[in-house]
Amino acid sequence: MTTPTDTPAIPDTGAAPAAPRKPAGARRPGPSPRRRSREFALQGLYEWLLSGSDPGLIDAHMREQEGFERCDSAHFDALLHGCIRDAAALDAALARHVDRRTSALSPVEHAVLMIGAWELSNCIEIPYKVVINEAVELAKSFGGTDGHKYVNGVLDRTAADLRPVEVTQARSAPRRP
Repeated sequence: MTTPTDTPAIPDTGAAPAAPRKPAGARRPGPSPRRRSREFALQGLYEWLLSGSDPGLIDAHMREQEGFERCDSAHFDALLHGCIRDAAALDAALARHVDRRTSALSPVEHAVLMIGAWELSNCIEIPYKVVINEAVELAKSFGGTDGHKYVNGVLDRTAADLRPVEVTQARSAPRRP
């Protein structure tokens, strides 16, 4: 007969206990407020690219959408209105790295590229790799089958133009194993 004192003790390794596993099918928390702002800005830019509607009307329309209250509305405002205001400059920055006129791009990829280029130009506090990754995730969610690959390549080259010091430092840094 075995008593509780007869069981071998598990040695204390000093390591923190493993985090409890989530049960199968457990939902991850939704997108961050910043990502949601990019998603709504993308939808607004898509509408603007297709219809040329007044930015104020597009803004109001986006704010009526389900879930808007969970987005970073300040970032949404900056993205939507900044991209529309700076559209010509953004297209000029992107034009060096696209294989056709930006007006001939899919409106989804065009809007994603505009958001990425705007953040590269105006949101210096966001690392360029994060800007590119967020744009790639938008393209995966809303764009065509391989659109995210195109977005990644174009924004990587655009980042080298818009943030040369940051990109050069990141590319020359030793890689982690």
